[in-house]
Amino acid sequence: MKGSVGQVKTQFFEFNDPKNPLRLSLGTELDRFTLAYETYGEMDAGRSNAILVFHAMTGSQHAAGINTDVPGLDGRWTDELHEGWWDGFIGPGKALDTRKYCVICANYLGGCYGSTGPASINPKTGLRWGPAFPPIRMRDIVDSQIRLLDHLGIKKLHAVLGGSIGGYLSLSLATRYPDRVRHVIPIGSGIETTHLHRIMNFEQITAIEGDPSFRGGNYYDGSLPHIGLALARRIAHKTFVSITALSERARSEVVASKPPHGWYQMNHPVESYMLHQGEKFVQRFDANTYLRIVDAWQWFDLLKEADAGDHHELFARCRDQEYLVFSIDSDLSFYPEEQAKMVHALKKAKVPVMWITVHSDKGHDSFLLEPRLYTPHLAHALDRR
Repeated sequence: MKGSVGQVKTQFFEFNDPKNPLRLSLGTELDRFTLAYETYGEMDAGRSNAILVFHAMTGSQHAAGINTDVPGLDGRWTDELHEGWWDGFIGPGKALDTRKYCVICANYLGGCYGSTGPASINPKTGLRWGPAFPPIRMRDIVDSQIRLLDHLGIKKLHAVLGGSIGGYLSLSLATRYPDRVRHVIPIGSGIETTHLHRIMNFEQITAIEGDPSFRGGNYYDGSLPHIGLALARRIAHKTFVSITALSERARSEVVASKPPHGWYQMNHPVESYMLHQGEKFVQRFDANTYLRIVDAWQWFDLLKEADAGDHHELFARCRDQEYLVFSIDSDLSFYPEEQAKMVHALKKAKVPVMWITVHSDKGHDSFLLEPRLYTPHLAHALDRR
């Protein structure tokens, strides 16, 4: 019977190993860091039933159930975060069936929901990391979570999956640690940063850094760069939903007549809707974290990170894995052409792959909102032994 995992709590993995530090891509070493994570379901005796879920860019470790409090977040754990962002997918009888699997989700290194990042305290200085937090790459996020898997005694994952840039991370783990995962499931993702991504991300970066309150990232003791961060969110949000879905959501918004920052008076519900999305977002996220993750996205290079000459060489090491790739026909963030490139490369390398196109009017956000469209395929793929 389908059900919720109920009340859950965030756990904290405290890595502390000066003799074997986490070496980041650009040379910085972290001998101490924290990862906030949650688990759902029980590990089997052989620790062979674990599924690692990578969240999307502004997601959290709280993928399922109800969690009303994560300590030490300076109010960022808002009501919007209390229900797990993938609660419709994880639980007894759901796509990721917790009667069979132990599901793990961790907040990224560089995140702002309990993992070490710009908004957390640097133990060597006693001050917030702020802009001094080192630049990270996708492989660094993966490597930090490999340390978590080692801590949990998991030698090989039953599956790794993620939507959006969580798909990047799934591919990074699968190609750099091919012996540590059996099933790989990228959803609405790709194998590269596209020109559209670069342009949209650059707009978001300049929106945040152009806010007078940003002050080079040293804003924690004063006013926060909410204007720039809200604008960044609005720039991105229009690619998360289809225009049809956006228009339908906006009908319920009250048209605000008060100008948001200047003389312009809004005159349409879609403007109120977008303004609200930005204002809601800044209450739960940190601007420096946003920049660090966007930076990792801009520099994402799957071949370079995996030390491969081409995609055939890259995916040839994955022939013992099985892939399930999801496209969303209305996706404006990762167009279906991006998954086509991925599937073509996998097939050319003779990697077992199934490609499913989801027909939805919800756009990129479909993978968060419509479990019924994904569950039969996810359950079938995960049940293959």
